[in-house]
Amino acid sequence: MQILKEYCLGDMKARYVTDEEKKQVGLLLLPAGMPESALREKKEQLDSLVQLKVAGDIYDEAYALGNSMRNGESVRRLEYQGQQVKEQDGRIEICTILSVKNRYQVTHHLVWKKDSRYVRIFCTIENTGQEEFALEMFESFSLGGLSPYLEGDGHGQMYLYRLRSVWSQEGRLECIPLEDLQLEPAWDPHAVRCERYGQAGSMPVNKFFPFGAVEDRKNQVFWGAQIAHHASWQMELYRKDDGLAMSGGLADRDFGHWMKRISPGQVFQTPEAIVSTAHTDSFDLFTGRLTEAALEGMEQAPETERDLPIIFNEYCTTWGSPSHENICRILEHIRGKGFRYFVIDCGWYKEEGVPWDISMGDYEVSKSLFPEGLEKTVEKIREAGMIPGIWFEIETVGSAARAYQMEEHLLRKDGSVLTSYFRRFWDMCDPWVERYLTEKVIGTLQRYGFGYMKIDYNETIGIGCDGAESLGEGLRRNMEASAVFFEKVRQEVPGIVLENCSSGGHRLEPGLMGQMSMASFSDAHECEEIPIIAANLHWVIQPAQSQIWAVIRQADSLKRIAYSMANTFLGRMCISGDVTDLSREQWQVIERGMDFYRSIVPVIKEGQSYRYGPKIRSMRHPEGWQALVRAGKDHMACAVIQVFEEELPKQISFPLPKGCPETVKGMYSEKEEGKEEFEIREHTVYYTARENKKALAVLLGRE
Repeated sequence: MQILKEYCLGDMKARYVTDEEKKQVGLLLLPAGMPESALREKKEQLDSLVQLKVAGDIYDEAYALGNSMRNGESVRRLEYQGQQVKEQDGRIEICTILSVKNRYQVTHHLVWKKDSRYVRIFCTIENTGQEEFALEMFESFSLGGLSPYLEGDGHGQMYLYRLRSVWSQEGRLECIPLEDLQLEPAWDPHAVRCERYGQAGSMPVNKFFPFGAVEDRKNQVFWGAQIAHHASWQMELYRKDDGLAMSGGLADRDFGHWMKRISPGQVFQTPEAIVSTAHTDSFDLFTGRLTEAALEGMEQAPETERDLPIIFNEYCTTWGSPSHENICRILEHIRGKGFRYFVIDCGWYKEEGVPWDISMGDYEVSKSLFPEGLEKTVEKIREAGMIPGIWFEIETVGSAARAYQMEEHLLRKDGSVLTSYFRRFWDMCDPWVERYLTEKVIGTLQRYGFGYMKIDYNETIGIGCDGAESLGEGLRRNMEASAVFFEKVRQEVPGIVLENCSSGGHRLEPGLMGQMSMASFSDAHECEEIPIIAANLHWVIQPAQSQIWAVIRQADSLKRIAYSMANTFLGRMCISGDVTDLSREQWQVIERGMDFYRSIVPVIKEGQSYRYGPKIRSMRHPEGWQALVRAGKDHMACAVIQVFEEELPKQISFPLPKGCPETVKGMYSEKEEGKEEFEIREHTVYYTARENKKALAVLLGRE
């Protein structure tokens, strides 16, 4: 391999390499601070920066079929045509053009924003021939040469990081030696080794987050990526020789039942991938580079979001039965306490005796729950000094709704209406559906003056639906149309605050997160494991977009209330529960927590997170302890410590991150400020907890 071009992108280098004939092109993303002398000669073939598979073309050799579609004939026939560099508004876009003569042209796009620590990569393909062809795989990105500083295959030094996810237990970290995945080459570089993971369906965080990272532990280098796509996706680690490659994007035909026909002159674009590399031994620091990309979208948030205001959501108060009467009672008790949003959650539309989760879709205001109309309730919310919000599950219909029978406008699979237990799905590509939802959703927001909308999504479509050349393409098109409708909401209701919810955290991917102000972190509303999930999510989303609930019950002790409130310091504060029945002492703990939250908003908005503590094996039955330090700007930081169930440690200790301030400026627990056994000596925190299921938060600053 020889260097074709190289670009300095802040503390990274994008090195484009080619073969002797200058036909194939690969991409190495390297930390700029690593010296050239650290690179090692490798027995590896060039791995193309573009990975695609055209139906009918020959597959890769040696047991690849069914395991990987990479590096087949479709890739081997690509020939390098040139490179273009565009600079505008502080961005550099490097376009690498390859083609198969008289058939198709592929452009690999790498975009870097000045001073950022990540790049965005996507690919486009244009049919330049006279005949239609079908794509079976087309990746967003592909990085080759992921062990350039190690001798040979780098055995014992390479690790894969990924985050598993299931309902109410999102973000379980796996760190796996490549040998445990059988990703080491054989005695002869013949057989394909592949680890492909992802998910098939319309919940992109249902099983795994669309994320992956590889670590060279010996040389302290990370590479990794996130996929911005809310349908089926995949990540793939691939090797045959000493080299290692990582790619990802749309789930392919094998994994996601995806195939797409490209007509002459037609252009198709992949989703974006957010990609980075760094010379560091800290997984926390590396993932902070990827989540930094979300700050671009957050810059476009409505003005009301600038100080990360506190939300009240009545769901865990009324459990799906909001009414004018009970909302007015809630407002009497929370008026003047500093809430900015009051969200009317699910059930506002349901008929008497019909559960909320089977009646969504018609969206007509319940006359029994709101006898004087919803406008009277919205008026009361505004009179109480809050912005009214409302819940919609836009894309699905429940079995008790009239919309459930509108089969001509619902998604189908194999000719039958696609039904999951008691939900069906609107065909979001249907113009009639767009008009219907415009009236029902946007019309409601405009009619009543709602300033906040919670967009829920409580079922997955699965591998796909009819309406396109493959089930996977039908799914992709439908979810693309959903994103277009969300954008229409933003355009037609200026200043609307959008919450991304999907049974809690099933849609926490960069694409939708870029469209919305915040997201429900999980459905673990009242669980002891809330801080574990909330801390894990710092690896994949910005805490300023992570809405965490503190559900307060009348029976809660002051210690339990402080535990619940401290959880919200790991993201955005949302409160619910028995707020109409709390004592003065309980409210004092809550209000002190609200004040503490406001004091750490600058740290939540912009900073770097560090997690400390032993591995927590069971989320449901946690043992041990956890500390999350968020180091912000302007010499501010916040440490949130939780002690779980087990024999209490004599003393918890952990080092503060480099440069972190050490002076205690504020403290929060159920006790009065300053009463906890907490101190900092020689840049190390020491905390003695006298009870289990206990939380402490500390604001740090300079003298």
